[in-house]
Amino acid sequence: MKKIKIEKKILSENEKISIANSFYLAQKKVLCLNMISSPGSGKTTILSKTIQGLKNKIRIGVIEGDIQTDIDAQRIKNAGASAIQINTEGACHLSAEQVSKGLKYLPVDELDLIIIENVGNLVCPSAFELGESGKIAVLSVAEGDDKPIKYPAVFAKSKAMLINKIDLLDHVDFDIERAGTDARKLNKNLRIFPVSAKTGEGMEVWYNWLIEEISGYRKTP
Repeated sequence: MKKIKIEKKILSENEKISIANSFYLAQKKVLCLNMISSPGSGKTTILSKTIQGLKNKIRIGVIEGDIQTDIDAQRIKNAGASAIQINTEGACHLSAEQVSKGLKYLPVDELDLIIIENVGNLVCPSAFELGESGKIAVLSVAEGDDKPIKYPAVFAKSKAMLINKIDLLDHVDFDIERAGTDARKLNKNLRIFPVSAKTGEGMEVWYNWLIEEISGYRKTP
C-alpha cells in the first residue's frame, strides 16, 4: 500500500508562502509578530492597550484570526489600529496563505508593526510559520503555571512570553517563577513580561521592548 504524506505536502506549501511573506515584509521594513495563546488569555485586550499606549510612537496593524465572528477585529479598530479579520471556519490556526491575503488589506507602507493574533490554541499555530519575524506567547495566570511544560513547542519558538492577568495573582494558584524557569529551560533567550492588560501594570516594559525590536529590525540589511 502506497502512503501519501499529506502533512508534509501541506507544510511544504505553507513554508513557501511563509518565505514569500517574510521577504515582502523585509522589503517593507515592517516587523511582524505572531501572537499565540490559549483562548481567553487576553491577547486582544493586550493588543488594544498596546495600540493605545503606543499611538504616538509606532503605527500598528493587526491580522485577526478566529474561527468565527469579527468581534476582535472591531475591538482593534476601536482602539485605533488598522485590522483585517480572517475566519478559519473551523481550522485551529492561521496559514501563511491566509496571512498573505490579509496583508493585501492592510496599509503596509504606513505601518511599523504588524501583529498576527492567531486562533486561540497553544498547539497547532506553533507548527505553521506565517512569515513573521518572531512569535509571542501569551499565558494568563488563570490557566496555570504548567503550560510551558505541557505545550513546549510554542514557548521554545517564541521571542517573548507575556504572563497576563497578574492582577489576579492573589486569587489563583500560579507561580510566576516556576512558569518563567520552565519556559527558559526550553528557550534561554526568552524575554518574559509579567503584565496586567487590565490595570496597565508591566505594560510599559513590553512597549519599550516592542520599540527596540522595531528599531533593530529596521537596521537589519
